[in-house]
Amino acid sequence: MIVGIDHIVITASDLERTLAFYTEILGMSVLREQDRPAALLFGSQKINVHGLARTFEPKAARPTPGSSDFCLLTDRPLADWLVNLERRDVALELGPVERIGARGPMQSIYFRDPDLNLIEVSKYD
Repeated sequence: MIVGIDHIVITASDLERTLAFYTEILGMSVLREQDRPAALLFGSQKINVHGLARTFEPKAARPTPGSSDFCLLTDRPLADWLVNLERRDVALELGPVERIGARGPMQSIYFRDPDLNLIEVSKYD
């Protein structure tokens, strides 16, 4: 039986720009290992990042920058996120709005990364 998500993979048109966004805006750390994709670490999960010019096998049938849409959980108030996004000139797409997550009601905000992937940051009530 499936019990969780270990990692997801996104494809970046500009690897360095994408890594900078996720570290500076979302506070993730970068792990680089030879002959492996770059990884963004947070909590007990990671996002592997393939550069468009260099993907790793096996991979999605059509790896495409900007095709991802995912939700990340926070332990900080969304108001703090809104201030941080505004300070860093990251446009808010939507929110805060109420959503129903895997564990029930939560509040969410939405914004986009440099490749226009949709990022939802949510906090459970």
